[in-house]
Amino acid sequence: MAIVSLREALNQAMDEEMARDERVFLMGEEVAQYNGAYKVSQGLLQKYGAKRILDTPIAEAGFAGVGIGAAMVGLRPIVEFMTWNFSLVAYDQLVNNAAKMYSMSGGHFHVPIVFRGPGGAAHNLAATHSQALESIYAHIAGLKVIAPSTQKDAKGLLKSAIRDENPVIFIESEVMYGEKGEIPEGEYTIPIGVGEVKKEGTDVTIVSWSKALQHFVMKSVPELERLGINAEIVDPRTIKPMDYDLIVDSVKKTNRLVVVEESYPFAGVGAQISHEISRRAFDYLDAPVERVTQEDVPLPYNSKLEKASLPNVEKIVRAVRKVMYMD
Repeated sequence: MAIVSLREALNQAMDEEMARDERVFLMGEEVAQYNGAYKVSQGLLQKYGAKRILDTPIAEAGFAGVGIGAAMVGLRPIVEFMTWNFSLVAYDQLVNNAAKMYSMSGGHFHVPIVFRGPGGAAHNLAATHSQALESIYAHIAGLKVIAPSTQKDAKGLLKSAIRDENPVIFIESEVMYGEKGEIPEGEYTIPIGVGEVKKEGTDVTIVSWSKALQHFVMKSVPELERLGINAEIVDPRTIKPMDYDLIVDSVKKTNRLVVVEESYPFAGVGAQISHEISRRAFDYLDAPVERVTQEDVPLPYNSKLEKASLPNVEKIVRAVRKVMYMD
């Protein structure tokens, strides 16, 4: 397998899909001349030209709307937000146009568009630039939401998202762009809505995704093993539609569940997972579901306060100990 960074995996996905289908194009702030704010679109302007790699003004509502219109008439846009925090400026476009057009047109207009860019906290970017927004987009009927945690998943899922006939919200992690991992050789896609067990285990199921999985959950494994706890780690990969069957099967084996996410606790994705597991696997639970989230505060700018507000290994171990009745 090839070893590539997350930004290279995403770049390969867009490159391959643009070569495969001339209707695919990329638009966003600094995606062309500057090769992308995070260099995800490196080299694509030189390869495909200014008609398919388009720099836009700093006007998210405007270029999101242009992308939606292009998708309605048969093109397949990829719209990059410099950060998902800026997507809030275009929230009306995503919610009231992209998500609802197929239904409100009686099936006459598909909207095959991908909105992608970095989400969640990076390092000391303060509250307005550090939000994990997957729950507010997953709440909207008509949108699919993807949050990959590995290079392999990022490439395979982005290719599937570009080929999908419906609008897809694709949330990446800014701090993972330079991190490297394996991807398969040659052409491959990963189906939307299919999760994966990242680590087999027997004592407790931990569900997480994106940076929270890689930077917090996986780093908690050695400490859990030191305590004699063998955790099974499940990555849904797609937030909506979610592979609940995979999580249910894991909980039936381990009888305990901890959900770790980077977003706020109230009405978070973890709350929905908790509901579904309580409904589908209640008799298998030996303890109430525990959640580890960002604290219910705007994320502080101060480095120590930022770290204290986000999930971490200590909080995850504490939650696991609780469901294991070790405290």
